[in-house]
Amino acid sequence: METIDYAPGRAADVYGSPDDPAVLLWHGMQTDSKGALTPLAALIAGHRLAVVVPNWNSHAADGGRADLLASAAFARGNAVNAGNLVVVGWSMGGLAAAGATMNPEVAGMRFAHTICLAGAFTATDPISGGRLEEQPSVAPTGAFTLLHGLHDDVVPITVSTTFANHLGDHGWPAEVVELDADHGSIAGAAYDAEGDRYVPSDDPRTVDVAREVAERIAVAAGR
Repeated sequence: METIDYAPGRAADVYGSPDDPAVLLWHGMQTDSKGALTPLAALIAGHRLAVVVPNWNSHAADGGRADLLASAAFARGNAVNAGNLVVVGWSMGGLAAAGATMNPEVAGMRFAHTICLAGAFTATDPISGGRLEEQPSVAPTGAFTLLHGLHDDVVPITVSTTFANHLGDHGWPAEVVELDADHGSIAGAAYDAEGDRYVPSDDPRTVDVAREVAERIAVAAGR
């Protein structure tokens, strides 16, 4: 893994070989928390995938839009699969991944597959600045996989099932997969109550969940 700037002063961790298909992986609402995704990113890279994990700031005036779009442009510009890029987002990052997919004219690109981990779909999308369920849908350009933990007490699993129905109503292929996970473990992370933040976890059960998530991402990316 190496850390590079995808924009001035904005860092991303890059895993794997640049000769492998790329996966763009966005963390959640916690500002600049790419480190929380370290276990998951390493597991994805183990499937011969190049993984780009950028920091982004959801508390910026634009909701993190500039960071997200810049990191997406960086990932596409360095990907051998630029026309079939896979985007993965956790929580608020999952919402952003869905927003970028459903608003390709804003994102400036199209994604072949979008994977959302406990996507916070009831919040305001940082890409479009609105609620996704209230926006007119463009013609489908890819597929969605919505992974959600059965024990998630932060974002209820019904948020994903409801959003999947919305996607289906507009012609987007969307699958909901229920996992034996909570809001953190689905991304290979754990909540640190003392620090009030998510951190990478080496708990064996969490690692097992992250391994399953990585395998599903690899299949979506053609591995």
